[in-house]
Amino acid sequence: MPYYGAPDVVQFGSAQIRLAVIYAGNLRQTYRRTLQDYCVLNIDDNRVALTIVPILRLAFRPLFLGGTLFSVIAMSWWTYFWLNPFAWEPHGGAIWWHGHEMLFGFGSAIVVGFLLTAVQTWTGVIGLRGKLLAVLFTSWLLGRLLVAFGSFFPVWMIVGADLSFLLFAAIAMAYPVIKVKQWRNLMFVPMLFALALLNGAGHWGVLNNRPDLALQSLHGAVMLITLIIIVVGGRVIPFFTANSTGCERLLPLQWLEALSVITVIMLTAVALVGYGKVPAAITVPLCVIAALANGWRFLRWGYQYSWRTPLLWSLHLAYAFIPLGLLALAFHSAGYLASVSTALHCFTAGAVGGMILAMISRVTLGHTGRPLNPPRAIVPAYICILTGAGLRVVVPTGWPEYSQWGVGIAGLLWVLAYGIYCVYYGPMLVTERADGRPG
Repeated sequence: MPYYGAPDVVQFGSAQIRLAVIYAGNLRQTYRRTLQDYCVLNIDDNRVALTIVPILRLAFRPLFLGGTLFSVIAMSWWTYFWLNPFAWEPHGGAIWWHGHEMLFGFGSAIVVGFLLTAVQTWTGVIGLRGKLLAVLFTSWLLGRLLVAFGSFFPVWMIVGADLSFLLFAAIAMAYPVIKVKQWRNLMFVPMLFALALLNGAGHWGVLNNRPDLALQSLHGAVMLITLIIIVVGGRVIPFFTANSTGCERLLPLQWLEALSVITVIMLTAVALVGYGKVPAAITVPLCVIAALANGWRFLRWGYQYSWRTPLLWSLHLAYAFIPLGLLALAFHSAGYLASVSTALHCFTAGAVGGMILAMISRVTLGHTGRPLNPPRAIVPAYICILTGAGLRVVVPTGWPEYSQWGVGIAGLLWVLAYGIYCVYYGPMLVTERADGRPG
């Protein structure tokens, strides 16, 4: 009988052997032709990729550079305004602008840049690049300009431009994941959509004179971005630590992983409702359980082996701000901390600011074809961002009479930290990979 299109196999003697050899030879030739076709297609794709201007070859390039430059400008502007208030009315007011832009301007740009770059590695599907990436970046940039100078533009234009970035990003993230049915990574798509919804809720609060909703949407976004760090950090920090130091990597405890995520999801809902509106009997135990779960995870990742490697200890110390922030939130809910700002800035200045700088300084090296040997100047940058976070949290709480200068110095340290990144890593983002490959 014929076998998948093979010649008939005879029953006896050397003829059977000859036909089998002929069939094997045909298979080998077919495989060789298929491999050659694949290589030609791959070479052609590489040639096309190399014709794209380097900064538009992968999402991390424009979004890391744009996000960090924007954070330097926005934080410089905010620090000057904080120390020397002047007449300035952005969309939503100055205080809302600061929180909104550090979350949805800076934070979202880096999160999207990381995810749309990582999803190519996860799925094997070519990432967003070229003209489509330029459209995505333009939507992000327009949002920043329109929100900052809101009084000169129609409201529908401001809101539409600002919301479009995260919506486009969610679609771009969903396409490769669904194409290869990699459902494990599909969770990032609803996270991006949820960020877009929180952004929309904040705009709605601003436009309808609902400052409570405008503020609560920012609090919810803080917790949601913290949740993304918890998920991604749980994947990469123990992996990077074990690979770099040779220490034993402990297998994750599934119940602990689930508990650390579920509790923070619930706290995101609490933040959106309003910290003052949810009874302390609910919020305090939830915060304590979340802090213990995330603290236990942190202790299992080998932080004690990381101190000789800046690319590692920067990740570990940044993540440590998450259980600290959760404990601070518990103290606030119990009435022992007057302002929720202490907890929120553990998450934003500490976990988000520190983790982003640690991650992008590593990802940029790897994805531009360079060895993981960061410039020496990045170590002072890590120190600046973590010290600034500590000042931003501790000074207003412990020495409120010095809070203005504490916040101002923390802002300057942020500018210095991300300024160092822009100076040393900016050229890597706008030029070709060191190994000549596309990407």
